[in-house]
Amino acid sequence: MRKGSVLFGYRIENGKAVIDEKQAAQVRKLFDGYLSGLSYQHAAREAGFAFTHSTAKMMMQDKHYAGDDFYPAIIDESVFLAAEEERKKRSRRLGRDDRKKKWTGDRKVPTKFVLRETERAFSDPYKQAEYIYSMIESEGE
Repeated sequence: MRKGSVLFGYRIENGKAVIDEKQAAQVRKLFDGYLSGLSYQHAAREAGFAFTHSTAKMMMQDKHYAGDDFYPAIIDESVFLAAEEERKKRSRRLGRDDRKKKWTGDRKVPTKFVLRETERAFSDPYKQAEYIYSMIESEGE
């Protein structure tokens, strides 16, 4: 989660990222809550964030929090990796571990399209666009 161009939990001093201890405590509490069994959203709420599930997840998947060349570590790399493993474990348990299947190339992707003759006109540009898009047909495989 960024506030401006700096990750939450840090501030810039003399051109370098330094840990903002008050915010860093919230980040640590987010990871701790998730690893103790809370959902992303509940862990975020316990840490004092008003985040959605996806925002908390994105924040916890940001490797900068484990430290890099610019950002000092707020959490240990072992905590970051444990949170990733927990995410994968929960995903498998819920049957969601195949969401990002890689394309094997065995499907034909249509590359030629035809726009059928339009017969209607709408004053609402969104309805007009929806109608026009519905007139597009694939030209074979």
